Amino acid sequence: MTSRSSPPAKVMVYGLNACSTCDKARAWLTGHGVSHQFIDYREHPIAAEQLVAWATSLGWEKLVNRASYTWRDLPDARKNPMAAQDWLALIAEFPALVKRPVVVGEDGVQVGFNEKRFSQRFDSQ
Repeated sequence: MTSRSSPPAKVMVYGLNACSTCDKARAWLTGHGVSHQFIDYREHPIAAEQLVAWATSLGWEKLVNRASYTWRDLPDARKNPMAAQDWLALIAEFPALVKRPVVVGEDGVQVGFNEKRFSQRFDSQ
């Protein structure tokens, strides 16, 4: 009896429509035949539970783009969130703080686009 493997689960890509890095990631996934769905998190805000799950996996410091203009423009008093609620309040107010794209699949979550990392993660599927 021959077993057939099921197709890989769809990859979810969260980002912003106007983000060139998200465009590059989506083009790479399409070009490599990786089925994915894009969600603009300005139009469809990410649930707090989902953000906390990502932060649990990655850490808030990796999930939030602290090199962004949005972060740099924050008052210093807001740049030291102490609890998840503080991070969530910042992201709710400034969705662009989330590093882009956030790529979620069966095998976990990663942020940003890097061809080498994408190749390592998806080319074997």
